[in-house]
Amino acid sequence: MAEQEKDPEKDQEKKEKEKPEPKDNLVETKHVVTINGRRINYTVTTGTIVLKEETEKDGKVEGHKPKAEIFFIAYTRDGIKEPKKRPVTFSFNGGPGSSSVWLHLGVLGPRRIVADEDGNLLPPPYELVENEYSILDQTDLVFIDPVSTGYSRAVEGEKPKDFHAFKRDIEYVGDFIRLYCSRYGRWTSPKFLAGESYGTTRAAGVAGYLQERHGMYLNGLMLISVVLNFQTIRFPVGNDLPYILYLPSMAATAWYHKKLDKKLQESLEDTVEEVRQFALTEYTLALMQGSALPEKEKVKIEKKLARYLGISLDYVKRCNLRVQYFRYIKELLRDQHRTVGRLDSRFLGIDRDSAGEHFEYDPSYAVIQGPYTATFNDYVRQDLNYESDLPYEILNGKVWPWNYEPHQNEFANVAETLRQAMTINPYLKVYVANGYFDLATPLLATEYTFNHLDIDPSLMDNITMHYYEAGHMMYAHLPSLAQMKVDMDHFLTTAVPT
Repeated sequence: MAEQEKDPEKDQEKKEKEKPEPKDNLVETKHVVTINGRRINYTVTTGTIVLKEETEKDGKVEGHKPKAEIFFIAYTRDGIKEPKKRPVTFSFNGGPGSSSVWLHLGVLGPRRIVADEDGNLLPPPYELVENEYSILDQTDLVFIDPVSTGYSRAVEGEKPKDFHAFKRDIEYVGDFIRLYCSRYGRWTSPKFLAGESYGTTRAAGVAGYLQERHGMYLNGLMLISVVLNFQTIRFPVGNDLPYILYLPSMAATAWYHKKLDKKLQESLEDTVEEVRQFALTEYTLALMQGSALPEKEKVKIEKKLARYLGISLDYVKRCNLRVQYFRYIKELLRDQHRTVGRLDSRFLGIDRDSAGEHFEYDPSYAVIQGPYTATFNDYVRQDLNYESDLPYEILNGKVWPWNYEPHQNEFANVAETLRQAMTINPYLKVYVANGYFDLATPLLATEYTFNHLDIDPSLMDNITMHYYEAGHMMYAHLPSLAQMKVDMDHFLTTAVPT
């Protein structure tokens, strides 16, 4: 009898059915923290939830297929009489490719990194202490790691790159939030999103997705170091907008390093305001004219740029009125053989080649990478009792190239998504945190974005802007962290109806 021919498709189906299905892996621990002099008892749920998608055959739902294991850490305050009325905040960072560790151990969670007042790097080993500035007294917290960050992974058989995409990222993070609210009974809780950097892009997108797809309305967004419109921070030839919008932050950097004249060194706020007005008026008009700008006007603008940026007039002339921030990082303190940070320009770096055009590394990332990585890996195993032999991906460059569909051949922009979300839900409040010394998401770019939301005037008071004398991760600066606690407490209180 002839041997039957094998059917590859059936063999594959059989293998799929025989494969053990991934399961949720969760642990709970009990802890206590003191915030504002009050003892707070809380429960931590740590682990992974398997996200599944419905599968269809002949137009009918056939089953649910696992797609990804999402790692999260949830903090829930104990002893609440009406848990459903307790606010809950879902938090994530940016990158894309960043885990949620920065907001988690830097500002929001009940434990924080030990650093000096300015956030300078201390000698290893590193440690965590109680975070007296945590907002756990005001809201429960859920920290979410996107796929390929932290311990989150695509399940076997799924392609990780399918999750490394603008639209897909928004959808599955929103789906996780829906699932969490269903399993833990939080549908009627006041709900907030907290995002930093690209996490603000995600937050605006998720707010719109939750409304449209799941009918879930939020009380507020906490947006820290904002980028909603990528035209404001990208420098392709022909896009002059970022040169205008970066100017006040570069002037603030020069102020911090005492590179300005005596009058401009008197007040950070006054200098930033003066440069803001110059950028939005004379400088904008000059750039809009291009090569038609009269020579007399060009000379005038060159002198002002050199004065505000604390660099030589000759360098400004060679830049054709357009000083790119990543060149400025190298140029400002070149005579001292030092670079300034991109995420936080208060910090200084040392390059092997002081004559080069680009800096070798970001000194403001160097001061946080080691402490956050070491303390999280210790904390998750020793305090939270969660064990995994996977590397906890703090910042994973393997998510690149990031797929920006449907924004290919244009700048990604979720500002319109935010406008629509606020219009549909007029109770949606937005807290915005800006760092004066942030050269990644500069403050004027954020102001420009919100000034161009084109929302109805009746909704303008829903947006509150705050400014801190630090950088992208302004909470690394202890006085800014303390002020953020005050500002976020007020925001959370006013965004929840009494």
